[in-house]
Amino acid sequence: MQTKNPLINAKPYLNQTALVIGLARSGIAAAALIHAAGGRVLLYDRKSREELGDLSELDKLERVSWHLAEEIAPLYQQADFAIISPGIPPDAPDIRGALLSGLPLHGELEFASAFAPCPMYAVTGTNGKTTTVSLLGDMMEKGGYLTHVAGNIGYPLSAAVLDASPDDRIVVEVSSFQLETARTFHPKAAAILNITPDHLDRHGSMENYIALKKKIFANMKAEDTLVLNANDADCAKMGENCSAQLLWFSAVSELDRGAFLRDGQIVIRIHGEERMVCPAQEVRIPGRHNLENALAASAMAAAADIPAPVIRHSLRTFAGVEHRMEYVRQVDQVWYINDSKGTNPDSTQRAVEAMSVPTVLILGGRDKHIPYDALAATIKNSAFIQHIVLIGEAADIIREALNKHVVVRMTRAHSLEDAVLQGKEHAVPGGAVLLSPACASFDMFKDYEERGRCFKAIVQSL
Repeated sequence: MQTKNPLINAKPYLNQTALVIGLARSGIAAAALIHAAGGRVLLYDRKSREELGDLSELDKLERVSWHLAEEIAPLYQQADFAIISPGIPPDAPDIRGALLSGLPLHGELEFASAFAPCPMYAVTGTNGKTTTVSLLGDMMEKGGYLTHVAGNIGYPLSAAVLDASPDDRIVVEVSSFQLETARTFHPKAAAILNITPDHLDRHGSMENYIALKKKIFANMKAEDTLVLNANDADCAKMGENCSAQLLWFSAVSELDRGAFLRDGQIVIRIHGEERMVCPAQEVRIPGRHNLENALAASAMAAAADIPAPVIRHSLRTFAGVEHRMEYVRQVDQVWYINDSKGTNPDSTQRAVEAMSVPTVLILGGRDKHIPYDALAATIKNSAFIQHIVLIGEAADIIREALNKHVVVRMTRAHSLEDAVLQGKEHAVPGGAVLLSPACASFDMFKDYEERGRCFKAIVQSL
Protein backbone atom coordinates (compact mmCIF):
# COMPACT_ATOMS: atom_id res chain seq x y z
CA MET A 1 0.00 0.00 0.00
CA GLN A 2 1.55 3.28 -1.18
CA THR A 3 0.66 6.40 0.82
CA LYS A 4 1.54 10.10 0.71
CA ASN A 5 3.61 9.54 3.85
CA PRO A 6 7.28 8.69 3.14
CA LEU A 7 7.77 7.42 6.71
CA ILE A 8 5.23 4.67 6.04
CA ASN A 9 6.37 3.96 2.48
CA ALA A 10 9.84 3.13 3.84
CA LYS A 11 8.24 -0.06 5.33
CA PRO A 12 10.07 0.13 8.69
CA TYR A 13 8.16 -2.87 10.11
CA LEU A 14 8.96 -5.29 7.32
CA ASN A 15 9.46 -8.78 8.81
CA GLN A 16 8.10 -7.67 12.22
CA THR A 17 4.94 -8.87 13.95
CA ALA A 18 2.72 -6.63 16.06
CA LEU A 19 0.08 -7.79 18.53
CA VAL A 20 -2.85 -5.34 18.53
CA ILE A 21 -4.76 -5.63 21.82
CA GLY A 22 -8.27 -4.21 21.61
CA LEU A 23 -10.17 -3.77 18.34
CA ALA A 24 -12.04 -0.55 18.90
CA ARG A 25 -11.43 2.37 16.52
CA SER A 26 -7.83 3.01 17.55
CA GLY A 27 -6.92 -0.68 17.41
CA ILE A 28 -8.37 -1.08 13.92
CA ALA A 29 -6.48 2.01 12.72
CA ALA A 30 -3.22 0.85 14.33
CA ALA A 31 -3.52 -2.51 12.60
CA ALA A 32 -3.95 -0.79 9.22
CA LEU A 33 -0.93 1.42 9.93
CA ILE A 34 1.30 -1.52 10.91
CA HIS A 35 0.23 -3.38 7.78
CA ALA A 36 0.98 -0.35 5.56
CA ALA A 37 4.42 -0.10 7.20
CA GLY A 38 5.19 -3.67 6.14
CA GLY A 39 4.37 -5.55 9.34
CA ARG A 40 2.39 -8.64 10.16
CA VAL A 41 -0.52 -8.21 12.60
CA LEU A 42 -2.02 -10.42 15.28
CA LEU A 43 -5.50 -9.08 16.07
CA TYR A 44 -6.70 -9.78 19.62
CA ASP A 45 -9.82 -8.89 21.54
CA ARG A 46 -11.68 -10.58 24.39
CA LYS A 47 -14.93 -10.10 22.45
CA SER A 48 -16.15 -12.30 19.62
CA ARG A 49 -16.43 -11.15 16.00
CA GLU A 50 -20.18 -10.78 16.44
CA GLU A 51 -19.77 -8.61 19.54
CA LEU A 52 -17.22 -6.34 17.88
CA GLY A 53 -19.37 -5.38 14.92
CA ASP A 54 -18.08 -4.29 11.53
CA LEU A 55 -14.41 -5.22 11.03
CA SER A 56 -14.58 -5.46 7.23
CA GLU A 57 -11.80 -2.88 6.92
CA LEU A 58 -9.38 -5.42 8.40
CA ASP A 59 -10.63 -8.26 6.18
CA LYS A 60 -9.00 -6.50 3.24
CA LEU A 61 -5.51 -6.76 4.74
CA GLU A 62 -2.98 -9.51 4.13
CA ARG A 63 -0.50 -10.68 6.81
CA VAL A 64 -3.25 -10.56 9.43
CA SER A 65 -4.39 -13.32 11.78
CA TRP A 66 -7.45 -13.19 14.05
CA HIS A 67 -7.47 -14.18 17.72
CA LEU A 68 -10.83 -13.29 19.20
CA ALA A 69 -12.30 -14.48 22.50
CA GLU A 70 -9.35 -16.82 23.05
CA GLU A 71 -6.33 -17.11 25.32
CA ILE A 72 -3.87 -14.26 24.73
CA ALA A 73 -0.76 -15.65 26.46
CA PRO A 74 0.50 -17.76 23.49
CA LEU A 75 0.51 -14.61 21.34
CA TYR A 76 3.12 -12.87 23.50
CA GLN A 77 5.86 -15.13 22.13
CA GLN A 78 4.77 -14.63 18.51
CA ALA A 79 4.99 -10.84 18.51
CA ASP A 80 7.89 -8.36 18.45
CA PHE A 81 5.79 -5.66 20.15
CA ALA A 82 2.20 -4.85 21.11
CA ILE A 83 -0.12 -1.89 20.51
CA ILE A 84 -2.77 -1.24 23.16
CA SER A 85 -5.92 0.83 22.87
CA PRO A 86 -6.33 3.74 25.34
CA GLY A 87 -9.54 2.25 26.68
CA ILE A 88 -7.61 -0.67 28.20
CA PRO A 89 -6.25 0.19 31.68
CA PRO A 90 -2.52 -0.47 32.26
CA ASP A 91 -3.37 -2.89 35.09
CA ALA A 92 -5.68 -5.04 32.94
CA PRO A 93 -4.72 -8.74 33.03
CA ASP A 94 -3.84 -8.81 29.32
CA ILE A 95 -1.47 -5.87 29.75
CA ARG A 96 0.10 -7.22 32.93
CA GLY A 97 0.69 -10.53 31.18
CA ALA A 98 2.37 -8.84 28.22
CA LEU A 99 4.65 -6.85 30.53
CA LEU A 100 5.61 -9.96 32.50
CA SER A 101 6.49 -11.72 29.25
CA GLY A 102 8.86 -8.89 28.33
CA LEU A 103 6.86 -7.86 25.27
CA PRO A 104 7.39 -4.14 24.45
CA LEU A 105 4.12 -2.19 24.73
CA HIS A 106 3.14 0.99 22.86
CA GLY A 107 -0.02 3.06 23.11
CA GLU A 108 -1.75 3.79 19.80
CA LEU A 109 -1.12 7.55 20.04
CA GLU A 110 2.54 7.02 20.91
CA PHE A 111 3.07 4.51 18.11
CA ALA A 112 1.28 6.57 15.45
CA SER A 113 3.02 9.83 16.37
CA ALA A 114 6.34 8.39 15.20
CA PHE A 115 4.85 8.30 11.69
CA ALA A 116 3.69 11.93 11.64
CA PRO A 117 5.27 13.40 8.48
CA CYS A 118 4.29 16.97 9.35
CA PRO A 119 4.02 19.21 12.46
CA MET A 120 1.61 18.09 15.19
CA TYR A 121 -0.36 20.49 17.39
CA ALA A 122 -1.73 18.77 20.50
CA VAL A 123 -4.40 19.80 23.01
CA THR A 124 -5.21 18.25 26.38
CA GLY A 125 -7.05 19.31 29.54
CA THR A 126 -10.07 18.14 31.45
CA ASN A 127 -12.70 20.03 29.44
CA GLY A 128 -12.91 21.78 26.09
CA LYS A 129 -10.47 19.59 24.17
CA THR A 130 -12.79 18.59 21.34
CA THR A 131 -14.07 22.12 20.75
CA THR A 132 -10.55 23.56 20.85
CA VAL A 133 -8.97 21.07 18.44
CA SER A 134 -11.94 21.39 16.07
CA LEU A 135 -11.65 25.18 16.11
CA LEU A 136 -7.86 25.06 15.71
CA GLY A 137 -8.27 22.64 12.82
CA ASP A 138 -10.69 25.08 11.21
CA MET A 139 -8.15 27.88 11.63
CA MET A 140 -5.42 25.74 10.05
CA GLU A 141 -7.69 24.80 7.13
CA LYS A 142 -8.66 28.40 6.54
CA GLY A 143 -4.95 29.25 6.75
CA GLY A 144 -4.30 27.08 3.71
CA TYR A 145 -3.16 23.76 5.21
CA LEU A 146 -4.65 20.35 4.59
CA THR A 147 -5.36 19.57 8.26
CA HIS A 148 -6.09 16.28 9.98
CA VAL A 149 -7.95 16.62 13.30
CA ALA A 150 -7.35 13.36 15.11
CA GLY A 151 -6.76 11.55 18.39
CA ASN A 152 -9.27 11.33 21.21
CA ILE A 153 -11.83 13.18 19.08
CA GLY A 154 -12.73 9.83 17.48
CA TYR A 155 -10.48 9.77 14.41
CA PRO A 156 -7.39 7.81 15.48
CA LEU A 157 -3.97 9.31 14.92
CA SER A 158 -3.00 6.06 13.16
CA ALA A 159 -5.63 6.79 10.52
CA ALA A 160 -4.54 10.43 10.20
CA VAL A 161 -0.87 9.65 9.54
CA LEU A 162 -1.91 7.15 6.85
CA ASP A 163 -3.50 10.05 4.96
CA ALA A 164 -1.00 12.79 5.82
CA SER A 165 1.80 14.24 3.70
CA PRO A 166 4.79 16.39 4.74
CA ASP A 167 3.00 19.63 3.74
CA ASP A 168 -0.04 18.97 5.95
CA ARG A 169 -0.77 19.76 9.59
CA ILE A 170 -2.08 17.40 12.28
CA VAL A 171 -4.13 18.65 15.24
CA VAL A 172 -4.43 16.04 18.00
CA GLU A 173 -6.84 15.81 20.92
CA VAL A 174 -4.96 13.98 23.67
CA SER A 175 -6.56 12.31 26.71
CA SER A 176 -4.99 11.27 29.99
CA PHE A 177 -5.59 7.65 28.97
CA GLN A 178 -3.42 8.16 25.88
CA LEU A 179 -0.73 9.92 27.88
CA GLU A 180 -0.39 6.90 30.20
CA THR A 181 1.64 5.14 27.52
CA ALA A 182 3.35 8.21 25.99
CA ARG A 183 7.15 8.23 26.09
CA THR A 184 8.42 9.94 22.91
CA PHE A 185 5.29 11.89 21.85
CA HIS A 186 6.56 15.30 20.69
CA PRO A 187 4.18 17.92 19.27
CA LYS A 188 5.48 21.17 17.82
CA ALA A 189 2.99 23.04 19.99
CA ALA A 190 0.71 21.88 22.78
CA ALA A 191 -1.99 23.40 24.96
CA ILE A 192 -3.25 22.42 28.41
CA LEU A 193 -6.67 24.00 28.77
CA ASN A 194 -7.58 23.34 32.41
CA ILE A 195 -7.19 20.80 35.20
CA THR A 196 -10.15 19.63 37.28
CA PRO A 197 -10.85 16.18 38.78
CA ASP A 198 -11.61 13.53 36.16
CA HIS A 199 -11.02 9.80 35.63
CA LEU A 200 -9.92 9.40 39.25
CA ASP A 201 -11.49 5.94 39.16
CA ARG A 202 -8.64 5.00 36.79
CA HIS A 203 -5.79 7.32 37.78
CA GLY A 204 -6.24 7.08 41.53
CA SER A 205 -5.38 10.66 42.56
CA MET A 206 -5.18 14.21 41.29
CA GLU A 207 -1.39 14.03 41.60
CA ASN A 208 -1.29 11.13 39.14
CA TYR A 209 -3.77 12.85 36.83
CA ILE A 210 -1.72 16.08 36.74
CA ALA A 211 1.51 14.13 36.19
CA LEU A 212 -0.06 12.46 33.16
CA LYS A 213 -1.15 15.79 31.67
CA LYS A 214 2.42 17.08 31.99
CA LYS A 215 3.64 14.31 29.70
CA ILE A 216 2.23 16.20 26.71
CA PHE A 217 5.23 18.57 26.87
CA ALA A 218 7.84 16.20 28.32
CA ASN A 219 9.80 16.02 25.04
CA MET A 220 9.36 19.62 23.92
CA LYS A 221 12.42 21.75 23.11
CA ALA A 222 13.20 25.46 23.07
CA GLU A 223 11.87 25.80 19.51
CA ASP A 224 8.47 24.35 20.52
CA THR A 225 5.52 26.19 22.12
CA LEU A 226 3.39 25.35 25.17
CA VAL A 227 0.09 27.20 25.66
CA LEU A 228 -1.27 27.32 29.22
CA ASN A 229 -4.33 28.66 31.01
CA ALA A 230 -3.12 31.64 33.06
CA ASN A 231 -6.16 31.42 35.35
CA ASP A 232 -5.85 27.74 36.25
CA ALA A 233 -3.46 27.24 39.19
CA ASP A 234 -2.40 23.72 38.20
CA CYS A 235 -1.81 24.76 34.59
CA ALA A 236 0.15 27.84 35.63
CA LYS A 237 2.54 25.74 37.72
CA MET A 238 3.38 23.59 34.71
CA GLY A 239 5.16 26.47 33.05
CA GLU A 240 7.88 26.26 35.69
CA ASN A 241 9.25 22.97 34.39
CA CYS A 242 9.02 23.29 30.64
CA SER A 243 11.79 23.79 28.07
CA ALA A 244 9.40 25.15 25.43
CA GLN A 245 8.45 28.75 24.75
CA LEU A 246 5.40 29.69 26.80
CA LEU A 247 2.22 31.35 25.60
CA TRP A 248 -0.76 31.95 27.87
CA PHE A 249 -4.47 32.57 27.47
CA SER A 250 -6.85 34.41 29.78
CA ALA A 251 -10.38 35.76 29.62
CA VAL A 252 -9.84 37.97 32.70
CA SER A 253 -6.39 39.56 32.56
CA GLU A 254 -3.95 41.07 30.09
CA LEU A 255 -0.85 39.00 29.34
CA ASP A 256 2.72 39.66 28.27
CA ARG A 257 2.56 36.74 25.82
CA GLY A 258 -0.51 34.97 24.49
CA ALA A 259 -4.22 35.53 23.83
CA PHE A 260 -6.37 37.67 26.12
CA LEU A 261 -9.24 40.15 26.33
CA ARG A 262 -8.81 43.91 26.48
CA ASP A 263 -11.87 46.16 26.47
CA GLY A 264 -13.95 43.32 25.07
CA GLN A 265 -11.51 42.66 22.21
CA ILE A 266 -9.52 39.47 21.63
CA VAL A 267 -5.85 40.37 21.40
CA ILE A 268 -2.87 38.14 20.61
CA ARG A 269 0.55 39.26 21.79
CA ILE A 270 3.36 37.19 20.27
CA HIS A 271 6.93 37.81 19.12
CA GLY A 272 6.74 41.27 20.68
CA GLU A 273 3.80 42.31 18.50
CA GLU A 274 0.08 42.79 19.18
CA ARG A 275 -2.58 41.50 16.82
CA MET A 276 -6.15 42.68 17.22
CA VAL A 277 -8.46 39.79 16.33
CA CYS A 278 -12.14 40.63 16.92
CA PRO A 279 -14.64 41.59 19.62
CA ALA A 280 -15.33 38.68 21.98
CA GLN A 281 -19.05 38.99 21.26
CA GLU A 282 -18.38 37.97 17.64
CA VAL A 283 -17.15 34.50 18.67
CA ARG A 284 -19.91 32.28 17.33
CA ILE A 285 -19.75 29.40 19.84
CA PRO A 286 -21.63 30.43 23.00
CA GLY A 287 -20.55 30.43 26.65
CA ARG A 288 -17.70 31.73 28.81
CA HIS A 289 -15.95 28.36 28.64
CA ASN A 290 -16.01 28.48 24.84
CA LEU A 291 -14.46 31.94 24.91
CA GLU A 292 -11.54 30.38 26.81
CA ASN A 293 -11.37 27.60 24.21
CA ALA A 294 -11.34 30.24 21.48
CA LEU A 295 -8.46 32.08 23.16
CA ALA A 296 -6.47 28.86 23.51
CA ALA A 297 -7.03 27.96 19.85
CA SER A 298 -6.09 31.50 18.81
CA ALA A 299 -2.81 31.31 20.73
CA MET A 300 -2.02 27.94 19.15
CA ALA A 301 -2.87 29.25 15.68
CA ALA A 302 -0.65 32.30 16.20
CA ALA A 303 2.20 29.98 17.23
CA ALA A 304 1.64 28.21 13.90
CA ASP A 305 1.89 31.56 12.04
CA ILE A 306 -1.78 31.65 11.06
CA PRO A 307 -2.59 35.33 10.26
CA ALA A 308 -4.96 37.27 12.52
CA PRO A 309 -7.58 37.82 9.77
CA VAL A 310 -7.81 34.05 9.29
CA ILE A 311 -8.22 33.51 13.04
CA ARG A 312 -10.91 36.21 13.08
CA HIS A 313 -12.84 34.57 10.23
CA SER A 314 -12.73 31.19 11.96
CA LEU A 315 -13.94 32.59 15.30
CA ARG A 316 -16.85 34.29 13.56
CA THR A 317 -17.95 31.24 11.55
CA PHE A 318 -17.10 28.09 13.57
CA ALA A 319 -20.41 26.70 14.88
CA GLY A 320 -19.18 24.12 17.39
CA VAL A 321 -18.95 20.34 17.56
CA GLU A 322 -21.38 17.47 17.89
CA HIS A 323 -22.37 16.48 21.46
CA ARG A 324 -21.04 19.74 22.96
CA MET A 325 -23.84 22.25 23.63
CA GLU A 326 -25.35 21.15 20.32
CA TYR A 327 -28.76 22.63 19.57
CA VAL A 328 -30.78 19.68 18.28
CA ARG A 329 -34.31 20.93 17.67
CA GLN A 330 -37.02 23.23 18.96
CA VAL A 331 -40.32 21.53 19.85
CA ASP A 332 -43.31 23.50 21.19
CA GLN A 333 -41.03 26.51 21.75
CA VAL A 334 -38.56 24.42 23.81
CA TRP A 335 -34.95 23.92 22.69
CA TYR A 336 -33.34 20.49 23.18
CA ILE A 337 -29.57 20.71 23.70
CA ASN A 338 -27.15 17.78 23.42
CA ASP A 339 -24.14 18.14 25.73
CA SER A 340 -23.48 14.41 26.02
CA LYS A 341 -19.77 15.18 26.08
CA GLY A 342 -20.33 16.65 29.54
CA THR A 343 -18.89 13.53 31.17
CA ASN A 344 -17.70 15.08 34.45
CA PRO A 345 -19.17 17.56 36.95
CA ASP A 346 -16.88 20.43 35.93
CA SER A 347 -17.93 20.15 32.30
CA THR A 348 -21.60 20.19 33.29
CA GLN A 349 -20.96 23.25 35.48
CA ARG A 350 -19.84 25.09 32.36
CA ALA A 351 -22.95 24.01 30.51
CA VAL A 352 -25.17 25.18 33.38
CA GLU A 353 -23.38 28.53 33.45
CA ALA A 354 -24.06 28.95 29.72
CA MET A 355 -27.85 28.61 30.13
CA SER A 356 -29.91 31.79 30.00
CA VAL A 357 -33.46 30.39 29.78
CA PRO A 358 -35.54 28.17 32.12
CA THR A 359 -33.96 24.73 31.83
CA VAL A 360 -34.68 21.09 32.61
CA LEU A 361 -31.32 19.39 33.22
CA ILE A 362 -30.78 15.66 32.57
CA LEU A 363 -28.01 14.29 34.83
CA GLY A 364 -26.58 10.85 35.45
CA GLY A 365 -24.75 7.82 34.11
CA ARG A 366 -21.77 5.95 35.52
CA ASP A 367 -20.15 7.67 38.50
CA LYS A 368 -16.46 8.62 38.10
CA HIS A 369 -15.81 9.10 41.83
CA ILE A 370 -15.70 12.89 41.50
CA PRO A 371 -17.61 15.00 44.07
CA TYR A 372 -20.74 16.79 42.87
CA ASP A 373 -20.58 19.59 45.46
CA ALA A 374 -19.23 22.27 43.10
CA LEU A 375 -21.83 21.33 40.49
CA ALA A 376 -24.53 21.54 43.15
CA ALA A 377 -23.37 25.04 44.09
CA THR A 378 -23.42 26.10 40.43
CA ILE A 379 -26.97 24.79 40.01
CA LYS A 380 -28.02 26.56 43.21
CA ASN A 381 -26.55 29.85 41.96
CA SER A 382 -28.16 29.52 38.55
CA ALA A 383 -31.46 31.32 38.05
CA PHE A 384 -32.36 28.99 35.18
CA ILE A 385 -32.21 25.34 36.30
CA GLN A 386 -35.83 24.65 37.23
CA HIS A 387 -36.05 20.86 37.18
CA ILE A 388 -33.56 17.96 37.19
CA VAL A 389 -34.15 14.51 35.73
CA LEU A 390 -31.79 11.81 37.03
CA ILE A 391 -30.78 8.71 35.06
CA GLY A 392 -28.37 5.80 35.30
CA GLU A 393 -26.26 4.17 37.99
CA ALA A 394 -25.23 7.47 39.60
CA ALA A 395 -28.78 8.83 40.02
CA ASP A 396 -29.00 8.18 43.76
CA ILE A 397 -25.46 9.44 44.40
CA ILE A 398 -26.21 12.67 42.55
CA ARG A 399 -29.55 13.11 44.29
CA GLU A 400 -27.89 12.77 47.70
CA ALA A 401 -25.17 15.27 46.78
CA LEU A 402 -27.59 17.82 45.31
CA ASN A 403 -30.06 17.54 48.20
CA LYS A 404 -27.44 19.15 50.45
CA HIS A 405 -27.46 22.34 48.39
CA VAL A 406 -30.24 22.46 45.82
CA VAL A 407 -33.96 23.03 46.27
CA VAL A 408 -34.77 22.33 42.61
CA ARG A 409 -37.30 19.53 42.12
CA MET A 410 -35.71 16.24 40.98
CA THR A 411 -37.34 13.19 39.39
CA ARG A 412 -35.95 9.80 38.36
CA ALA A 413 -36.13 8.33 34.84
CA HIS A 414 -35.64 4.66 34.00
CA SER A 415 -34.20 5.37 30.52
CA LEU A 416 -32.94 8.25 28.39
CA GLU A 417 -36.21 8.23 26.46
CA ASP A 418 -38.14 8.52 29.72
CA ALA A 419 -35.83 11.39 30.75
CA VAL A 420 -36.52 13.29 27.52
CA LEU A 421 -40.26 12.78 27.92
CA GLN A 422 -40.07 14.03 31.51
CA GLY A 423 -38.06 17.00 30.26
CA LYS A 424 -40.78 17.75 27.71
CA GLU A 425 -43.40 17.56 30.46
CA HIS A 426 -41.62 19.97 32.82
CA ALA A 427 -40.16 22.43 30.27
CA VAL A 428 -41.82 25.79 29.69
CA PRO A 429 -42.24 27.66 26.38
CA GLY A 430 -39.09 29.65 25.68
CA GLY A 431 -37.06 27.23 27.82
CA ALA A 432 -34.72 24.31 27.18
CA VAL A 433 -34.06 20.65 27.96
CA LEU A 434 -30.33 20.12 28.44
CA LEU A 435 -28.61 16.73 28.42
CA SER A 436 -25.33 17.31 30.26
CA PRO A 437 -24.89 14.17 32.36
CA ALA A 438 -21.74 14.94 34.44
CA CYS A 439 -21.03 11.19 34.25
CA ALA A 440 -19.59 8.55 31.97
CA SER A 441 -22.00 6.78 29.62
CA PHE A 442 -20.89 3.17 30.04
CA ASP A 443 -23.77 2.05 32.25
CA MET A 444 -26.23 2.46 29.39
CA PHE A 445 -24.25 3.22 26.22
CA LYS A 446 -21.03 2.31 24.39
CA ASP A 447 -19.73 5.87 24.71
CA TYR A 448 -20.88 9.49 25.02
CA GLU A 449 -21.33 9.68 21.24
CA GLU A 450 -23.86 6.85 21.24
CA ARG A 451 -25.63 8.54 24.19
CA GLY A 452 -25.76 11.83 22.28
CA ARG A 453 -27.01 10.22 19.09
CA CYS A 454 -29.70 8.39 21.05
CA PHE A 455 -30.77 11.66 22.67
CA LYS A 456 -31.01 13.33 19.27
CA ALA A 457 -33.02 10.46 17.80
CA ILE A 458 -35.47 10.64 20.70
CA VAL A 459 -35.81 14.40 20.29
CA GLN A 460 -36.37 14.06 16.54
CA SER A 461 -39.17 11.59 17.23
CA LEU A 462 -41.08 13.94 19.57
